[in-house]
Amino acid sequence: MKDSREYARKLRKFYRSLKRKYARPECPVYDDPIDAIIYGTISEKITCRAADAAMRRCQGYFVGLNDLRVSRTEEIVDVLGEDTPDTRDTALTLTRFLYSIFDRYNAVSLKALKKAGKKPARQILEKLNVVTDFAIDYCMLTSLQAHAIPLTRRMIECLSSDDLVHPDADEQQIKGFLARQVSAEDAYQFYALLRTVSEARRTRKRQKAAAKTKKKAKKK
Repeated sequence: MKDSREYARKLRKFYRSLKRKYARPECPVYDDPIDAIIYGTISEKITCRAADAAMRRCQGYFVGLNDLRVSRTEEIVDVLGEDTPDTRDTALTLTRFLYSIFDRYNAVSLKALKKAGKKPARQILEKLNVVTDFAIDYCMLTSLQAHAIPLTRRMIECLSSDDLVHPDADEQQIKGFLARQVSAEDAYQFYALLRTVSEARRTRKRQKAAAKTKKKAKKK
């Protein structure tokens, strides 16, 4: 990435400020990597809070992942929440992913990846060509203990708006830059704190927009 030294300095300062402001988050434990992929897929386009609630609804409604695999898209959307293009896309991705895993392993599980090694495991997930880079990175980080930093669109926007990455850098360049600046030991903390900030900003923007709309309505 261009001007990496300058942005590295800014990023270190930003990261230090986050560590002072927030407690160190606890990394979740996924015994089966498939559960990390499921959560990553559900959480990519919504907040962590909304994703946690959606996961609880899924676990309470579907009788295991095989039940989720054979469910209709409309049914999954109802459980996930509001019917939107993003929710529908998430539902379709989940079923396609689970079918591809079942076809490959004759089971709805990815525990075999833990014996494959980190690099081969990533290659297997990428070759499925079903789930996003974010879901794969989230799985590699949380379930397979690999050095990865998952990035949502909001997280990338946060980095860009705070001038922490070069404006011309694409997602792959940003991920490569972050991997060089943030150690494997700190990867989950950095991911979780950056995501917290990015989602908090989005919430504030929505609240301001709602307040402005309400104010205009009162004037009419």
